[in-house]
Amino acid sequence: MSLSQTIHRNWFSNIRADILAGIVVALALIPEAIGFSIIAGVDPKVGLYASVVIAIVISFAGGRPAMISAATAATAVLFGTLVREHGLQYLLAATILAGVIQIGLGWLRIGSVMRFVSRSVMTGFVNALAILIFMAQLPELIGVTWQSYVMIALGLAIIYLFPRLTRAVPSPLICILVLTGIALAFGVDTRTVADLGALPNALPVLLFPNVPLTLETLQIILPTSIAVAAVGLLESLLTASIVDGMTDTKSDKNRESIGQGIANIASGFFGGMGGCAMIGQSTINVRSGGRTRLSTFTAGVFLLFLLMVLGEWVGLIPMPALVAIMIMVSIGTFSWSSLRDLAHHPRRSSLVMLATVITVVGTHNLALGVGVGVLLSGLFFAWKVSQVFRVSSDLAGPGERHYAVEGQLFFASAEEFLEAFDFAEPLQRVRIDLTRAHIWDLTGVNAVDQAVLKFRRVNVVVEVIGMNGASATIMDKFAQHDRPDAIAKVLGH
Repeated sequence: MSLSQTIHRNWFSNIRADILAGIVVALALIPEAIGFSIIAGVDPKVGLYASVVIAIVISFAGGRPAMISAATAATAVLFGTLVREHGLQYLLAATILAGVIQIGLGWLRIGSVMRFVSRSVMTGFVNALAILIFMAQLPELIGVTWQSYVMIALGLAIIYLFPRLTRAVPSPLICILVLTGIALAFGVDTRTVADLGALPNALPVLLFPNVPLTLETLQIILPTSIAVAAVGLLESLLTASIVDGMTDTKSDKNRESIGQGIANIASGFFGGMGGCAMIGQSTINVRSGGRTRLSTFTAGVFLLFLLMVLGEWVGLIPMPALVAIMIMVSIGTFSWSSLRDLAHHPRRSSLVMLATVITVVGTHNLALGVGVGVLLSGLFFAWKVSQVFRVSSDLAGPGERHYAVEGQLFFASAEEFLEAFDFAEPLQRVRIDLTRAHIWDLTGVNAVDQAVLKFRRVNVVVEVIGMNGASATIMDKFAQHDRPDAIAKVLGH
């Protein structure tokens, strides 16, 4: 494919839908960015500037077209302590360092680790985010006027019913326009965007964080930078996988990692906080028709336009309109089929999904929840593989026994491997056949060492045969049983 064709496909193959989708996303980003700034303990403009810069930069540098990146709650919560103890300038420095770390991880091809995240973990991650998105709307659902509830209900009706008339314009955009018009025309008593905080009225300025360039500064910001880099990449790569599924297209996870780093560095230099991909806004974008990089670019540019030119009008948007959109995102994000699947999916898969959801919702820590899910998946997989393992034996002649090993020999099956041998049986010769086995790790190597040396200690001749190439390689490199003093080193006596 030529360069011009690639540019057309990634930028201009879906112009009208991308622009409209980007406008909807930009409107939805404003209350989110303000809220995340409050979480981090900084002025609203820090989150808004971050959303503008990150969205624009990632549209060029990212590896997943149509995915929205901006300031997020996942990264905002990590800045709170740093801001309270050291101030805004250290947040900016930590954001830049986090970006550098992400570029390094992308260069190391960190995107390849996504293949270790099971489908159950992905489902749990999606469901947990859907719950968190809904929970984030509770302040606008509790203790508000009755008019607010009516406006939210009307907004949801517009979002779900308007597409039956036409899909030419995204229904969330119609929701915002109609509810804003009603609020202005009838003076509806409800909170507006302006009630969340003052919107900036000046362009972000390129600056260098006012912190001393010392080792002490590095020690202060490094823990936060590592956490932001890790959590940001995790959420970004998982969101990229979700958007892949929604659009039936592939993304470049390693390019996305580097792109997130570049975007965060740019955000820090323009006075913004760190951010990452946003599943809620990405879902809004895709469901509104966004498919190319133009939609992400439009979101960033139009957000800047809203702040600089239409700030007063944006402040008039009623919060029920945006709450209705986020409720739609929450409902659409949640995998409702996973509830039905609990009855007939393997119990271990369901447990992984539920553990991921409970951990994320309980701690509001996406990295911890996904980590728990991946750990459980790994443990269950290791247990399952270890069950498909057996050792059989037969007498091949007087004083000679053959052992045939079948399955995967690693840390979870090593104990069963050793228990299969009768070291007290009076024999002159033993043959261990590994033709149908595979040795995976040092525990497996050590198990073979122990079996061989326990026989040799009672003067039994042992022959190990049938190893495949990979097993032979790891045995040649790490096995001890043919080395001097092997009995003392391996068996300890």
